[in-house]
Amino acid sequence: MTSFDDRERGFETKYARDEEMAFRIVARRNRLLGEWAAHKMGLTEVEGEAYAKEVIRAEFEEAGDEDVIRKLLGDLTAAGVEIDDGTIREALAHKTVDARRQLMESKD
Repeated sequence: MTSFDDRERGFETKYARDEEMAFRIVARRNRLLGEWAAHKMGLTEVEGEAYAKEVIRAEFEEAGDEDVIRKLLGDLTAAGVEIDDGTIREALAHKTVDARRQLMESKD
């Protein structure tokens, strides 16, 4: 029974580690998206950092990426930036890859 318990603990540990990494990837991705959008809106560096934090917080409004996409689309449109949903989704996909790469490189 001990080997089964050890194996179960191992799976639980791996699951927790995987969930933490997924959370960190999404948070990093949202920061990168916020910086991308801030640049498009012509915000200063300080304003851009603050905006990136707002985008990170937007993630917690509802499950999934729709809240972040909605925020970015609304803010960019309000700032006079011509952009559509598809462009934001494309940026989201690219920033997810960038975020994963950055986190993997930081582990080395």
